[in-house]
Amino acid sequence: MAIATKMTESELIQSCLNNDRLAQRKLYERYSKGMYTIAYRMAGEHNLASDILQEAFIKVFRSLGKFRQESTLGAWIKTIVVRTALSQLKKQPHFDELPLNEGPEKVVWGDFLEAEYLEKAIQMLPSGYRTVFILIEVEGFAHKEVADLLGITVGTSKSQLFYAKKKLRSFINKLLEV
Repeated sequence: MAIATKMTESELIQSCLNNDRLAQRKLYERYSKGMYTIAYRMAGEHNLASDILQEAFIKVFRSLGKFRQESTLGAWIKTIVVRTALSQLKKQPHFDELPLNEGPEKVVWGDFLEAEYLEKAIQMLPSGYRTVFILIEVEGFAHKEVADLLGITVGTSKSQLFYAKKKLRSFINKLLEV
């Protein structure tokens, strides 16, 4: 099948399964930028994010025949990228044991905050805080899902998110003072 500029998701999948290299390239180009962003946010480092992305897309192409189309292709690829990033991050210690003596707190950033400040502050977080923050606040996972993915308790997920938000406030205040 010749590659049209606007292939449907089903056509793209089928062409990839037929080892059409142009379709595989099209799939990669369609999803790689967004998936790199997820990998970078979780890893906090460009080289590691690139490695995660490459490993994830290898898994995508090897497992594409198992894709049941119960979700969108993008959501399925995102799950693979997140799990690949988590397996890389599990190789390094990244969770601090913290007391759960404080309740969840809503963060209000206000209108003055630019995206670059928030992005810098997120990257300054310890990897455990950053991972939980990104999965919950950016990617929309629930605490139960994060706990299952990371092999931690829901309480630990909640405390990591609480302390991530607390550190973010501190980092942002420092960035805005400069």
